[in-house]
Amino acid sequence: MRIGMIGLGRMGGNMTRRLLRAGHQVVVWDRSRDAVGELAGAGAAGAASIADLCAGLAPPRVVWIMVPAGQPVDDTLDAIRAAAAPGDIVIDGGNSNFHDTMRRAAALREAGLHLVDSGTSGGIWGLENGYCLMVGGDADAVRRCEPIFTALAAADGYAHVGPAGSGHYVKMVHNGIEYGMLQAYAEGYEILRRSPRFELDLHQVAKVWNHGSVVRSWLNELAESAFEKDDHLRDLRGYVDDSGEGRWTVQEAVDIDVPAPVITLSLLERLRSRQEESFAAKVIAALRHEFGGHKVHAG
Repeated sequence: MRIGMIGLGRMGGNMTRRLLRAGHQVVVWDRSRDAVGELAGAGAAGAASIADLCAGLAPPRVVWIMVPAGQPVDDTLDAIRAAAAPGDIVIDGGNSNFHDTMRRAAALREAGLHLVDSGTSGGIWGLENGYCLMVGGDADAVRRCEPIFTALAAADGYAHVGPAGSGHYVKMVHNGIEYGMLQAYAEGYEILRRSPRFELDLHQVAKVWNHGSVVRSWLNELAESAFEKDDHLRDLRGYVDDSGEGRWTVQEAVDIDVPAPVITLSLLERLRSRQEESFAAKVIAALRHEFGGHKVHAG
């Protein structure tokens, strides 16, 4: 099958390589000429623009986009729409907000185009291990794209979960759960690290937990790998970004009256990680000193 791929970062580039390995033909474009050249060297056909990419695909086209959520997706869809024809399919494999996906699908439908949303998990390991794909969209459009999904996915790692928007919705909640799991591991390992009673080898603990323990998981396998490199994580700063899905999951929980304290607090911990020093903590220290004469630490 011949497909276009727009966005050749860590995910889009590796997905292109996996498609090429499976025998698919891929036309690629990215704002980085170096990225296009690298994939062209791996067997893809490089394009000079989005219009050029579309011209390199025979209708009905299938174009996969892997660009940051928000305005970049809208801008990319506008460029594709200008070069596309009725019946073409666009797959958004990024982490778009499902509300935006539903809006975009309706707008493209008016132009005779199909938008399929593929929540994509697997990170940098997806190239070798395959991806988990949570796909939303019209049944006919999804069916036409199945050779692509099955080539990219791990065994049993692809599902058509519902109409347009549902794929990104499932991926959003998936990432919210991930926030909670990461926070639980982080807190547990910090307790082990700070123990005044025992000098524990975190790599050893992570390794044994990955054999028969109820907390074994791929995430903990990654913890084992990280601690093997440096048990103290000396070269890392405890600054944790978020790309939006955790916030959207919390907002959706509020909107539909579902209590989600673990995911919510995990999100707030990420925000706290970005503060050089918490003013709120200073206020608490000052108030404790005022009402109880409790010790304060000079700044």
